[in-house]
Amino acid sequence: MNDQPADQPADPPAGPLAGIKVVDMSVMIAGPLAAMMLGEQGASIVKVEAPGLGDMMRHLGTSKNGMTGIFINNNRGKRSLVIDVKQPAGLDAMRTLIADADVLIQNFRPGAMDRIGLGWDAMHELNPNLIYTSISGFGPDGPMSGRRAYDNVIQAASGLADVQTNPAKGAPELFRTLVCDKTTAYTACQAITAALFARAMGKAAGQHIVLSMLDTAIAFLWPDSAMDVCLTDDDVDRAPTLASNYTTIPLADGYAAASAVSESEFAGLCATYGRPDIALDPRFIGLVSRSLHREELSDALRDAARSTTVEQFMAGVVEHDVPGTKITALSELHDDPQVINNQVFVERKHPVAGMVREPRPAARMSATPQHIGDHAPSFGQHSDEIVTELGLDASALRAAGVIY
Repeated sequence: MNDQPADQPADPPAGPLAGIKVVDMSVMIAGPLAAMMLGEQGASIVKVEAPGLGDMMRHLGTSKNGMTGIFINNNRGKRSLVIDVKQPAGLDAMRTLIADADVLIQNFRPGAMDRIGLGWDAMHELNPNLIYTSISGFGPDGPMSGRRAYDNVIQAASGLADVQTNPAKGAPELFRTLVCDKTTAYTACQAITAALFARAMGKAAGQHIVLSMLDTAIAFLWPDSAMDVCLTDDDVDRAPTLASNYTTIPLADGYAAASAVSESEFAGLCATYGRPDIALDPRFIGLVSRSLHREELSDALRDAARSTTVEQFMAGVVEHDVPGTKITALSELHDDPQVINNQVFVERKHPVAGMVREPRPAARMSATPQHIGDHAPSFGQHSDEIVTELGLDASALRAAGVIY
């Protein structure tokens, strides 16, 4: 695999954000992933890190030669500047960098950027056209604003863990993926592009985007999971949420997932299990009747599934036009025929981490295509290059311990 389809010209068109300059001062995932997506849409990204550890994602999880998979997945397409903004020369250099930037992203605790002299008010005065994006766990003010927050904490606070309550155990559970970080990143990216559009249309100059992981998680949860609690009158006809019965299906030699809403889908699922007679049982004809006999139906389908192999299931859902598929292991995704068809993955050699497998940007745009960014940078890889572009003496700043 490579990073462009065979029919794509050698010199592809620029992305939709070509010419946009982004200063990424964020760490972890929510901010860095947002910046990376802007980069894949054509923006140039400078990732700014503090001396010492820098972004903690450089040190967590699977790694090779000091480069971690999680850092690669959230920071490709960026240049790395390691600078000490606590030194006057470092702060001056940052102000020079931000002076002609289009976007700044930061996700430090509320008040931290103001204390070092790089807060919204100061940067808006310096660069009135700047889109300044502040991401936090709980928000810039309020009783929890100053508290540390990670993804699992926001899952707990937002209702996501409650929605994941296991009916068999009666206990709330957590998503085993950083869903709040990633939805915040996508929300930030969309808000930034909207602000850039408003600026281009003359509706605004620069503006301050304030985004919390808590607000994002609730907004993400609400469209379907809150179908019950959004109607507050006493006489509402209550019903389970659409995904409340989502569960994996144990088969004879693996697992699957399927949904059967219409009568034809239900009959097809029963036939897939080799039990078309279940669909003919009077107790299970029609949604209302199936709902009234939910437990008996679940038992019958469960028993039928356990006698069905994965191969039989996959053939059956195709034959009977049932929405369903086997559970695909993460380690097997790159070999899935549909994933291969979609050219989802790029495999290339990282100069530090060796061979890596990365997904291309998901949206395919015909006129201004997105492109997978250059390799995730090493710590301070571009420090000299970036400060030199600012008209500063890289050797002097390095000797003074301002850049690394």
